Amino acid sequence: MKKFIGIVLTAILCLGVTTMSAQAAENGLTAKEKSMVSISVLAGAGDLPQLEKALETGLKNGLTVNEIKELLVQVYAYAGFPRSLNGLQTFSAVLDKRKAQGINDVMGKEASPMPKNKTSLQFGAENQTNLFKREVKGGLYDFSPLIDYCLKAHLFGDLFQRDVLTWKDRELITVGILAGIDNVNPQLQAHLATCYNNSGWTKEQLFDYVNVIRENLGEDAAKNVQGLVEQVVNK
Repeated sequence: MKKFIGIVLTAILCLGVTTMSAQAAENGLTAKEKSMVSISVLAGAGDLPQLEKALETGLKNGLTVNEIKELLVQVYAYAGFPRSLNGLQTFSAVLDKRKAQGINDVMGKEASPMPKNKTSLQFGAENQTNLFKREVKGGLYDFSPLIDYCLKAHLFGDLFQRDVLTWKDRELITVGILAGIDNVNPQLQAHLATCYNNSGWTKEQLFDYVNVIRENLGEDAAKNVQGLVEQVVNK
């Protein structure tokens, strides 16, 4: 009888541990989402040797070729064309190597055609307003109408209008890119707030994002990002 009770208790304990592990995985980022952050961080920081490894892992974790290409193109909007181009070149080499090994990676969906009834600027202005839940204008954007146009037409129009990635994904990618760049805390905090307040990322997922930053950039970068996350979720 005692032996039977012991077996039952052990089974219950194992079930509890399994349930807790499943809940932890559910509350945090998925492996695919963590790969999106890692690739974004390393591409934005220009760490190509580590980026190569992250790209391999991302493919194994379920990211499609087109999702990764879309991610690496978005890098140009926050870290510049050189980082984006280097990331794409690294990815191309990774795919060539895997193809030579007989690995056929999933291409994934293509972007839907952009409707012709509006310009990129019109789409971008609407997308930016919907994302931030307010019209973005005045101040710096009056000072430089050109930067206002570039943000609306190119970033929030040409890129955010493409449906290979969701807006939720794109905001996670954005905070990943920004985490790898020095001295951009105002922009990083603003996008973390958008992740939390408007894009559907939870507190647990944002703290899990901090862990991915720690793994890729080290403790100092993680402490900086953690401080910003704490300000956002405790506001």
